[in-house]
Amino acid sequence: QTSGVVSGNVVDATEKRAMPGAVLRLSDSRYTISDRNGHYEFLNVPAGDYILAVEYIGYETASQPVTTTAGNTVVDFTLKEAPKTIGEVVVMGDMSRSQAKALNTQRTGERITNIISSDQMGRFPDSNIGDALRRVPGVAMQGDQGESRNIVIRGMAPQLNSVTLNGNRVPSAEGDNRNVQMDLFPADMIQTVEVSKTLTADMDADAIGGSVNLVTRSAPVTRRISATLLGGYNPIRSSGTWGGSAVYSDRFFNKKLGVVVNGSYHNKKYGSDNVEAAWAQDKAGDIYMKEMDIRKYDVQRIRRSVGANLDWKINAGNTITFDAMYNWRDDIETRYRVRYKSEPKYDKKTGELTSYKNSVSRQTKSGVGLNGTPGRLERQAVQSYALGGRHLVSPKFDLSWNVNFSRAIEHRPGERYANYEVKKENSAITQDISDPSRPSFSQDWAPLDAFKLKSLSENDNYTREDELAARIDARVPMSIIDGQKGRLRFGLRARLKDKMRDNTFSEYKPLGDFPKLTDTDDTENHGALSIDSKYVPGTFYNQNDLSKLPLSDASKFEGELKPEEYLAANYNANERILAAYLRWDQNLTDKLVATVGLRGEHTHTKYTGNRIIDEDYDNATAESRTGSYMNLLPSVSFKYDVRRNLILRAAFTTALSRPNYYDLVPFTNVVSEENFVSAGNPDLKPTYSYNFDVMGEYYFKTVGIFSVGAFYKSLNNFIYKYSDMSYTADKFAADFPGQTNPVSGDEAWEFVRPMNGRNVAVYGFEVAFQRRLDFLPTQFLRNFGVYVNYTYTDSRAKGIRSADGVERIGLRLPGTAPHMLNTSLSWENERFSARVSLNYSGSYLDEIGADAFQDRYYDRQLFLDANASYRVTKWMRIFAEANNLLNTPLRYYQSGVRDRVMQMEYYKPTFIAGLKFEF
Repeated sequence: QTSGVVSGNVVDATEKRAMPGAVLRLSDSRYTISDRNGHYEFLNVPAGDYILAVEYIGYETASQPVTTTAGNTVVDFTLKEAPKTIGEVVVMGDMSRSQAKALNTQRTGERITNIISSDQMGRFPDSNIGDALRRVPGVAMQGDQGESRNIVIRGMAPQLNSVTLNGNRVPSAEGDNRNVQMDLFPADMIQTVEVSKTLTADMDADAIGGSVNLVTRSAPVTRRISATLLGGYNPIRSSGTWGGSAVYSDRFFNKKLGVVVNGSYHNKKYGSDNVEAAWAQDKAGDIYMKEMDIRKYDVQRIRRSVGANLDWKINAGNTITFDAMYNWRDDIETRYRVRYKSEPKYDKKTGELTSYKNSVSRQTKSGVGLNGTPGRLERQAVQSYALGGRHLVSPKFDLSWNVNFSRAIEHRPGERYANYEVKKENSAITQDISDPSRPSFSQDWAPLDAFKLKSLSENDNYTREDELAARIDARVPMSIIDGQKGRLRFGLRARLKDKMRDNTFSEYKPLGDFPKLTDTDDTENHGALSIDSKYVPGTFYNQNDLSKLPLSDASKFEGELKPEEYLAANYNANERILAAYLRWDQNLTDKLVATVGLRGEHTHTKYTGNRIIDEDYDNATAESRTGSYMNLLPSVSFKYDVRRNLILRAAFTTALSRPNYYDLVPFTNVVSEENFVSAGNPDLKPTYSYNFDVMGEYYFKTVGIFSVGAFYKSLNNFIYKYSDMSYTADKFAADFPGQTNPVSGDEAWEFVRPMNGRNVAVYGFEVAFQRRLDFLPTQFLRNFGVYVNYTYTDSRAKGIRSADGVERIGLRLPGTAPHMLNTSLSWENERFSARVSLNYSGSYLDEIGADAFQDRYYDRQLFLDANASYRVTKWMRIFAEANNLLNTPLRYYQSGVRDRVMQMEYYKPTFIAGLKFEF
């Protein structure tokens, strides 16, 4: 029988924008879903007459007759907003339209997902993707300098999740791990964020917690120009923020060529106030503070982004696309740090405590800066370029392909430290720990004239990760049930990854006089931190002078490389990942869909590190290790439409997580003076997980959702950092056969190395509710909207050994936040919108120490944000935003005792106002 293809686009009648997630149905029970560009396709449609209908939450259902032929029949739809009350049409505001797009995409997807559209992000005061993600159910974020950086999904630490850009992996700019820095991506450069909590076989498998896909903007059906100008105030340093963004998109050559170009720039001057402490126990079991820092940071953060997206519609069945994005963030930072140390001394005969050896140091961190601005420059950048195509080879065969190159770097050139120190032995410890949440050291025993220059150094740190990837995907109709839709997808994927870290570190000695801290012409004085008046950084070497020192002038400074500071950290890594998959989607009934898949991934690795014995850096040897392994990853999921707006989902999936890069490096570093050995572990196995998920979703007709879900994950061979405090020569010989054995003597050595644990179970549930309250009696009340979600997560880990080799019982998986809550109350009409948002995450184990006393915990956080906007004209809106109104700190504590602070860093609120234009 002659068959053809029915295809087209679905757009919004008001804004003329693409509508992803629309459900299109032919009268013979066939259906399909529009993609992120609003495009849809029906394959293998027998020639004949049909009625084609399209459904979308919040919009009127539309339909039209279609006569198909052997070719490609093009049918486009323009949808109008649905009436909200009988006899009255209430036009949706921007907030409701953005929610409609997100919810329709989520409702029609095959996986358990959460979707955030660009308009939805714009309704929250979020400047980067990381801040937007922390409002998603089951997602928590780890911060850096007051912004959300690393993503935690359903309790899974950042390295257990993946991040993609238009489906292509984003490399990591950090040297140790695979984490993708979410604060690199401005929110106004992304069209949609898709958080997939279950995987299908056509997705990369290394996403145990979930996968975040950042979708860039695509060309609309008509020309669009938008721009944003903003300015702000940051009270922490009484400084400002300014910036803007612009987007231009259009279609040319009879709508065949779509072009989107955009750019973004943000310049923020602020800082942070920080106190850090480390705790220990003396021989009598008494707890004392062995180290404490008072730190003052001055930061200028400049975030830039440029991007372009092109699509060439050769004809109705063939499209070529090109996507490019370049994001880079410069942090120009100056840090002033005063550090107090206290070490107990014991009588060798009696073992009694006799005194404490105390020291205090004052260190300035600065650098050569950027364009004449002194300070330590840290540049992180991610760039990605992708060429792809989609081709309708025949009515029964759809083919797509993509080739992508991406690179991430982190570069800290000319980072300089000037450190002054004084030591003194006291008969009594000079610290106040009566309130361990606010500990302090006495300062009166360390006058400025007692400080001597201890070290002057400069380092250059560089990390780069490249990934070249290619994939080809095919789709053909295949159904084993008459009258029901079935699709078979299959494809191949290759990922070639190269990563390196190349750090250097040099110390310098002045050949002449060098300023003293008492010379007020060359120092900076700092008053009390905003945390507490008792934390006074004091006087430091001037950061401007430090940045200008002519360290390369041999007549003024004598320089020496210090390989002990960097050689063990340097490495090269190569990974080759080849994958193939089969995925079959089959409608078992009109309401029940099954998706069955099998993915195979073969990984080949080659890692090269440095083996250093007894601090003999001149004779350090490069050591390489290769390895390979194969993983088979089956999956099956079901989606049941109980009725149009009530959906039940269930899934069994498998996933993996490869070890962090540095964990696999075959390095060995032996420091005999400290009886310390650290090493990588190239024999680490990837973590493999079995995942079970169920979810129920009810979608309100007037744009909203209520959902309830539960999940269980079983992780085998999870990775943790093992510390052995009683390391012996016999153990070294067993761990490193054939290597020179430096471990000797009667004193115990410490050995640190990443290891595989046995198993960890992670389980929990999530509840979400989102709706505009348009059922209330008055128009004013109907303009209110509620957004709330809560996630509970727990875990139990097995196979973690303490420093004495005994297995620890009852530990949670690091990174598992037990409680996550998001809520907001909004009000919106056609011109004005406002929202107050609350975000909470509970405290959790962040890093496992040598024993329970050394464990580090990430403290609970509660953020309150507010924003409002007013549409002055059809094309101009004014807006105002306020973030972190509660001055919530980044806080860690030790031993599971919340008052035993390890770090507390405060940022104060930030305020922004500006104009948005859209034509």
